[in-house]
Amino acid sequence: MREYGIQLYSVRDAMKEDVRGTLKKIADMGYTSVEFAGFFGHSAEEIRGMLEETGLRISGTHSSFEDLRPSKIAETLAYHRAIKNTDYIVPGADLSTLEKVEDFCRVMNFAQPILAAEGIRLGYHNHSHEFAVQPYGTTVHAQLERRLSVHFEIDTFWAFNAGCDPVAVMERLSERIHVIHVKDGFLGGKGMPLGQGEAPVRAVVDYAVKNGIQMVVESETLSPSGLAEAEACIAYLRSIE
Repeated sequence: MREYGIQLYSVRDAMKEDVRGTLKKIADMGYTSVEFAGFFGHSAEEIRGMLEETGLRISGTHSSFEDLRPSKIAETLAYHRAIKNTDYIVPGADLSTLEKVEDFCRVMNFAQPILAAEGIRLGYHNHSHEFAVQPYGTTVHAQLERRLSVHFEIDTFWAFNAGCDPVAVMERLSERIHVIHVKDGFLGGKGMPLGQGEAPVRAVVDYAVKNGIQMVVESETLSPSGLAEAEACIAYLRSIE
């Protein structure tokens, strides 16, 4: 049986109310790992305890690049070391100008070796706009590929929504990808649970399985609830195994 993780932003409504109970429900559904999107005021020790209770593995976090600046990185590192996180993934940033791209890259390049020394990989998660050509003649993603040596967590739906073939993107960046977001939806940006949109989910899953890429589910519309979407997504994935 294949293993799947889930980005906990998918169940942010439930997480806001009850982190421990939500993690248990996720584990009961059959997910084996979780990618955090915030810790809802819980200490690192509390988060570790909840993971141990549920048997879930932390596959990574979506965390701000601002917390990697020199004034904050020591505190950030202490928390992530305590929860045994091995993948610090920046979920997006304001990269609307070349100057902002340059500042972002300075911070990431400063932080990467510090995190690496603690066994933590640094990564970046795309949306659609990183694949749009900018006034300076290239895409934001092309700038990041050139200026950084971080890993890329390809959000396959946002790549599809940008007009890209997500499998081709994964193939081109294969040496820098070890985890992806498996997501569905319709062109224009409307997200859907897996199997209910028009993104090439089956092709993405087949490529990930063939190439040993970790799959993290994300379905973020909370319709009718995050937990209901999480259940629908893993049911779809089981149906195509």
